[in-house]
Parts: sequence; structure tokens; C-alpha cells
Amino acid sequence: MIASSEIQKIYAQRLHKHTRIMSTKNILDSSTVFAKTKSLTLIALLITISIVCRIVYLNTLNNNFLAKQLNVRIARTIKIPSMRGTITDRNGNALAVSTKVSSLWADPTQLDNLSEKQIENTAKILKMSVSELNKKLNQKNKTFVYIKRAVTPLQASQVLNLDIGGIYNLQEYKRFYPYTNVTAHVVGFSNIDDNGTEGIEYANNNSLKGHDGQEKILRDRQGDVVQRLGIISPSQNGNNTILSIDSKIQYIAYNALKKQVEDSKAKGGAALVLDAKTGEILAMVNMPTYNPNNKATITKEAVRNKAAIDIYEPGSIIKPIVISKALDEHIVKPWTTFSTTPYHIGNKLIKDDHPYPSMNVAEIIQHSSDVGASKIALKLNKQDMWQYYSDIGFGSKVGTGFPGEASGIFRDWKKWHPIDQAEMGFGYGISVSLTQMARSYSLFTNDGCLLPLSFYKTTKMPACRQLISSETAKIMRGILAQTTTRGTGKLAQTDDYTTAGKTGTAHKYKLGGYAKNEYYGSFVGFAPANKPKIIIAVTIDNPKRGSYYGSAIAAPVFAAIAQPALHELEIAPDKALKNINETR
Repeated sequence: MIASSEIQKIYAQRLHKHTRIMSTKNILDSSTVFAKTKSLTLIALLITISIVCRIVYLNTLNNNFLAKQLNVRIARTIKIPSMRGTITDRNGNALAVSTKVSSLWADPTQLDNLSEKQIENTAKILKMSVSELNKKLNQKNKTFVYIKRAVTPLQASQVLNLDIGGIYNLQEYKRFYPYTNVTAHVVGFSNIDDNGTEGIEYANNNSLKGHDGQEKILRDRQGDVVQRLGIISPSQNGNNTILSIDSKIQYIAYNALKKQVEDSKAKGGAALVLDAKTGEILAMVNMPTYNPNNKATITKEAVRNKAAIDIYEPGSIIKPIVISKALDEHIVKPWTTFSTTPYHIGNKLIKDDHPYPSMNVAEIIQHSSDVGASKIALKLNKQDMWQYYSDIGFGSKVGTGFPGEASGIFRDWKKWHPIDQAEMGFGYGISVSLTQMARSYSLFTNDGCLLPLSFYKTTKMPACRQLISSETAKIMRGILAQTTTRGTGKLAQTDDYTTAGKTGTAHKYKLGGYAKNEYYGSFVGFAPANKPKIIIAVTIDNPKRGSYYGSAIAAPVFAAIAQPALHELEIAPDKALKNINETR
């Protein structure tokens, strides 16, 4: 057996050997970790040195190259302009269209090195002052500034050929009005931002305008698109508008009114043509007028649409309206006779310019008797008369939607005195627009049913309001036809068509009373007389040469419009047939 002491010696030797082996292993492991750490640190150091070197290179040695690349391609969001809707007449003829134009704009942040010579040349091409141009270009807090909008193609190319980095071209649209002065008061015009400011352009602005879109692009320094990055939102063009206007009849009315205003040296005038069965407005013209393509020459007075906006005391053209009510209620008949000598209502003397001792109802209209009309008006219940006038639309807007459309002035019946009711029978003490008067005559052309008026073409017969019987309307058509053959309206006759209507002459009212030598001369009528197709209303404002009576200055304008307008509408002449029937 081995002694215990020997065993202990052997165990001690083995333990010493194991400890030495473990120590050696730990030393080897530590060396490996240190080597790996050293390698990683070296790699990180090399990467850091590379990045620092690259930054130094980019900010010093290659700075010019980077700047050039930045200028070569610039990402921008640009507007995709929408095109305003076209306005046409009832036959498809364009009354307002949009055409492409160039607008020059700048990014002032890119114009640090702009020379005085470049500024001078740019200002000269665009016909701007140097100070005005500098004011625009010095707005360094902006990246988009219009230099000048709606320039000619030549101006745009000349400026771009100056090769000024930071000045660019933008395509926009400009409104153009082919009929210029002729349709100005109906169509109106839009401003530089393509928003309507007058007429139908204003009334239908939301529908006509459309919506601009946006697109992301890359431009080069010349402003050319080098890459399209995608549409953010598409543009949507405006809706087209078809008017009831007939451009040929509009032109006829324009020429007829213009000639009379010039010949009589009048302050102005207005004329209106309606479809006698639908209430569509076929023509509306005013004097003075303006060219919507040249806004620099437009005056406030010229822009006023006298036919729709201005109001005046109509005078005798209202007589058939009130007398129709008396006929319809059987208060009078066409042959009922009245004394027409002058008489007083209170302190007011009622008299006629061309007196007759007596007249029947038909003659009161034909010879335009204020005395007779006032007596008939006084036979009506004043509340009934007020309601009738109100139902016709006096004191209310016609409802066409035309901007600035007048309501007129019509007092409540409770405030009437006998003189008020009497004067309203011959067109004083009440103020109306020419459009309201033209509409009132649809009672006679549409069998007693009052038509709504519209500036828009329709294919449906409109709903109307029956205010007098068809029999009363027929009687009045006959009386008004005799007014143009036997009465004050002889100058409203045409060669080919029978006509019917009423003249009117009224003092102009001014603050403080009536102007002594200032008048409105008017005529409202229709043709052909028995089967009316059109209603025409005319007023001449303050004529200074020749007669001021409506029979002399407004009735001829009616005739000058009616004859060619009916031919244009291809209405068969009826006057020859009428003469044949009368001969038999």
C-alpha cells in the first residue's frame, strides 16, 4: 500500500501542473481580445479620417462644382393653370374666351449678381420703370414674385434671352372679348387674376373660374423643365356658359342705339330685346359703352348697365299697364269716354301736352293723355292697384341674377294720396328699370301671363303668372297696334312687319325736384303686332339736339331694331298680308 504521505505528494504535483496550465490559457485569451480591440479601433479611426477628408474636400476643393449642380437642377412646385370657361351666345358664337399668355416671374433669392445693365434691359423690354422693377426683385424674403403678367410672346422671349438666372416664364390665360363694345354690358369682364368683376363674368364667376392644379418639377437655371416629378393635384377647367343673347340681334340693337344717341347728342341710352314667348333676353345694349379688352380706358360711367341697374320715372309707357287692370276688372271698356280737359287734384294741375276735349280709353293710350290715364287710375282700388303693380315686379328685382339689378322705388299704398295714385297712372311717383318695363309688356305678348326673364338659353317654356285675362291682353294688343298707325308711335312702324307699342316722355328727377330741361324719351313695344315674337324697350337719356319726346327719339330706334331682328329670326313679314286683308 502507498503511504498517505506519498499520496499527498502526488496530489500536490498534479494540482501545481493544472494551475500552471490554466494560467497560461488565461494569458493567451487576454492577448486575443486585445488584438481584436486594437483592430476595431484602427478601422473606426480610418473611417473617421475618411469622413473628415471628404468634408474638407466638399467644402474647399470641390465647392464650385456643387454650387453649379445645385443651380442646374432646382425642385419646385408649380401651378397648373386652369382655363376659364367660355361664354357663348345662344348660337355658339364666343362672347368671352381665354387665350394663353406669358407671365414673367422671379425668384429674388437667385438674383444676387444681377447687373444694372440687365435690370435696365429688362425694364425697357417690359415697359416698366427701373425703380418699379427693382422694388419687385429686391424682395429677398420671397422665392416667387410676379414681374409682369400677360406680356406679349415677344416680350417674354426677349427677357428670357437675356439669360438671367432666377427669371422664369409662366403660362397663364388672358380673357378676350371678340365683340368688344357690343356685348360689354352683358358679358362684363374679368381681372388679371381671372376673377369676374362685371356682368355675367361676375355673376357666374364660381362656375366659370375652374381650379388650378399643382405639379412637382425639376428646372434648370434657364427655367426649362428638365424632369417632371409628378402631379400633386390636377387642374380643372371652368364650365362654359350659354347665354340667351343672339349676337347678331345684339349688334343690330347696338348700332341702332349708338346712332340715335350720337345724332341727338344724348347723355346716353339703353335698349333691350326679349323673346316675347319665353322671356329670354336676346339683346341688351347701353350707351356710353367700353372695350373690355382695353381696361385702361374704362370709366365708371361707361361700365353702368343702364338697362338693368339705373331706375327712372317711366312716363307714359306705363299707361297700358294700369289701363289693362281697369279693363280686366270691367271698370272701363275700350270705348268708355272721359273728359280730358285739364283738371286739379288738390293744388296739382293735370294736363296734356297735346290736349283733346274728350277721348275714349283706346284714344287715351293712342294720344298719350295724362288726364285720361290719371282718371282711370283713380277708379281702381288703391290697394288693388298697388298689389297689381307689385305682382308685375315694380319695387322688386326682376330675378335674372344680374349683378346690381335694380328693384326700383314703389311706395306702400298706405302712404298714397290721391295725387300719388293719379300720377302713377301716367308714370310719375314710381321709379323702375327699363328691364322691368320690358318685362311688363309680356302681359300683352303672352296672353296676360307675366314671363320671368333670363340671360340663359332655355329649351323649356317657362312658368308664367297670369295677371290679366287673355281677352284683355288681346284688346290691348289691338289698341297698341293702332298707337303705331294712328297715334304717337308712328315712327315705330317698319316696312315689313306690323308693330305695336307705347311712347313715353318724362322729366328727369334730381335731388330737390324735376330738372326743367332734362328728359327721358322711351318706347316699349312688340312685333309682329298680332303674333308677337319680340319685345323691344328703348330709352334715351337727356337728348340735347332735336326733339326730346319718346315718339321722336325712341320709337325710331325700336323700328331700326325690329325690322332686321325679325328678318334675322326668319319671321315671315306680315305687313303685306295685313294690307291685303284690309283692302278686301
